[in-house]
Amino acid sequence: MCDTLIAATQATEDRFPLFAKNSDRPPNEAQFLDWVSAETHKPGETLQCTYISIPQVEKTNAVLLSRPFWMWGAEMGLNQHGLIIGNEAVFSKIPANKEPALLGMDLLRLALERADSAPEAIEVITCLLEEYGQGGNCVQNGHLYYHNSFLIADPEESWVLETVDKHWFARQVDPLYSISNLLTLNDSWDLSSPGLEEFILKKGFARDKDRIDLAEDLSDLIYTTFADGKSRCARSGELMGREKGKISPHTMVGILRDHGGKTDPRPGLAGADICMHASLGPIRGSQTVGSLIASLRAGNPLVFATGTAAPCTGIFKPVWVDAPLELGAAPGGHFDPQTLFWSHERLHREVIRNYPERLAVYRDERDALEKDFIQGALEISGASREERRAYSRSCFNRARQAEDRWLGEVRQVAVKESFLHRLAWKGFNTTAGYQPD
Repeated sequence: MCDTLIAATQATEDRFPLFAKNSDRPPNEAQFLDWVSAETHKPGETLQCTYISIPQVEKTNAVLLSRPFWMWGAEMGLNQHGLIIGNEAVFSKIPANKEPALLGMDLLRLALERADSAPEAIEVITCLLEEYGQGGNCVQNGHLYYHNSFLIADPEESWVLETVDKHWFARQVDPLYSISNLLTLNDSWDLSSPGLEEFILKKGFARDKDRIDLAEDLSDLIYTTFADGKSRCARSGELMGREKGKISPHTMVGILRDHGGKTDPRPGLAGADICMHASLGPIRGSQTVGSLIASLRAGNPLVFATGTAAPCTGIFKPVWVDAPLELGAAPGGHFDPQTLFWSHERLHREVIRNYPERLAVYRDERDALEKDFIQGALEISGASREERRAYSRSCFNRARQAEDRWLGEVRQVAVKESFLHRLAWKGFNTTAGYQPD
């Protein structure tokens, strides 16, 4: 389960569009920041995506991705032109294709590598979708199949693109919009795949061409209900609406950490928050494993990313597409404290053993450090690539040192957790080879 948001120019404090996304996946499915340089390819080259190969194009853009370690595609990312995309799992009355094809995450990365703007990205995704289809298992361990929606933005415009199998529909949105794990385009869309309305009528999803409601007619009731995307969309929209005209990176940080007003987000067996915490059972099997915010400044987009799970326990650090960082080895599905993701997992998995009291140990210091990171990044956004890279590296180093210290302090606070929560995380930890102290 995920949440993706956009605030257009007129809704933000500094008049640059702001994009934000939480990526929710299985708790041990580590995600990492991956920089890929622009390249020129030879004629006839093929490209191996997660499951299938497709022809490569002549030139590809430089991209920054937040990518699950086991797949070629990405959950979110942006390119050198300031084009940014986040995807969501959506569920339809039309069964998702289980045969290997392009994952929604593959389509996202392909669009970033091949398009310069939001309209071009829609063209790339829809052409590939119609030719190759979407499908295949969307998790490394277990089985999960779904269709995809996308929030696509550049410094000038924002679009929502929603898909069901090879069918698609899109609408330009402004000034605020959010998507989650549900179809949102009801009776209004600007673009669609050929024959969409006829397909809906033929399947009996609607009786009248003039009364088609895409979200209502195509959504699978059970999966869409239990994914709880409607309430999360409403919550993120409400939080952005409160700050409309003055939305800042700090605003987006707060939204991505939101637990619906709860002081203790550790869940039961159902329900979902924007900042997702896993627990027992298939409905609560997802955890926010990566978070990203981007200020879409033309020619030089500024990104704040965690590179880690659970944004409420971590820190957003500044990065730039054109200033790649060496963040160490990429993580895998097993505990490795030498990687950024799993190093933070020690802190995250200790905090959630008594969330209210253990987070309180360092929350104020974390917020002050993060405020300093964001302000400093905004001040040097026009500096040279090397200056920005050095600042970014410094922020990551300071964050890691702080987290190492906080881990020791957190462990001094008593553990308080429910039986179900303890049971769920015992399973996650055992699978990952992680042993809490």
